[in-house]
Amino acid sequence: MNHFTTDLVQALVTKQDVTEIFRIHLEKAMNHLLQSELTAFLDYEKYDRAGINSGNSRNGSYSRTIHTEYGDLLLQIPRDRNGEFKQQTVAPYKRSNDTLESFVIHMFQKGVTMAEIADLIEKMYGHHYTPQTISNMTQVMVEHVDAFLKRSLAKRYVCVYLDATYIAVKRETVSKEAVYLAVGIREDGSKEVLSYAIAPTESAYVWKELLQDLRERGTEEVLLFISDGLKGMVDAIFEVFPGAKYQTCCVHLARNLAHKVRVSDRAEICDDFKTVYRAKDEQAGREALERFCDKWKTAYPKATKALVENPYIFTFYSFPQSIWRSIYSTNLIESFNKQIKKYTKRKEQFPHEEALEKFLVSQFEGYNQRFATRCHIGFDQARAELQAMFKSNT
Repeated sequence: MNHFTTDLVQALVTKQDVTEIFRIHLEKAMNHLLQSELTAFLDYEKYDRAGINSGNSRNGSYSRTIHTEYGDLLLQIPRDRNGEFKQQTVAPYKRSNDTLESFVIHMFQKGVTMAEIADLIEKMYGHHYTPQTISNMTQVMVEHVDAFLKRSLAKRYVCVYLDATYIAVKRETVSKEAVYLAVGIREDGSKEVLSYAIAPTESAYVWKELLQDLRERGTEEVLLFISDGLKGMVDAIFEVFPGAKYQTCCVHLARNLAHKVRVSDRAEICDDFKTVYRAKDEQAGREALERFCDKWKTAYPKATKALVENPYIFTFYSFPQSIWRSIYSTNLIESFNKQIKKYTKRKEQFPHEEALEKFLVSQFEGYNQRFATRCHIGFDQARAELQAMFKSNT
């Protein structure tokens, strides 16, 4: 420590780079610690006569470079003759310290590219790392991906939102692929990303596989599923969770209406449709739909007929009123998808599916941690009613 203090003071006086002082002394300290570990393991000092005929001895060392915020540390990892010594100073296969790794992963979560992270580290610490080295530091996320997909889920969820977004990923060529996402809300109002899947396009078949995954990981009961009404989705839901109810996203229905009518009629027809899902109760909502169809069926018969034949517009009215605004649309999950898309804009594309999965799970873990103890709006007031709904289903 005295040598360190002397060198540090000398560097400050002569206005030298103190980072190099830290690097040199940290490297010396770690190498000394490694040698001390082996000495403790063998139970005799180097060149000590006690080591003669002890059955084991020192057997040289091998080099390993560790990347730190102070620069690269060249460590000499000692070995024993019998191959029994396992040092504890540096984790196996570790190539960087936790501070640097944490910084890299944090930047990765924010959508910063590997090249940009490498450039940023060089500007901050004065040491160059290739984008591939930075990418290797994010490999810790591979374990997170596996743990995320294998973790147990709650037995009951009040509602589960299903939605897909498209993100560019490279296989042999670059193409935007569907990222399937399921977000659930528990009785206490806390919410979490339950699972995800990646496929070239969105289909009911993949959704069914994702729902089966929820079953296999412990989810037994879901009161309500909300999605945009993809063809075949309802059948897939009822096949896997036969006791659940289904709600078509009313905001998606309004958007579809807007695409099927003249531009001059869009604002009026969308405002009229809002009276259907913002009524005081289900009966008032059905009466509003009847008035809506009477007004617009002459001009747009196919659009109004599709609404009349949709049996999943009014499902949310059978739930506590305090959560209606949360469950008549998929806005909750769509806002999260927008956040993900925002962070992926910097990357333009992911080099392979594993890179995309690492990024997605980093986002999901942050989301789950953030909302694990927060009660979603309206669910606190509805808790007793929701618990009663679960009991009535059993």
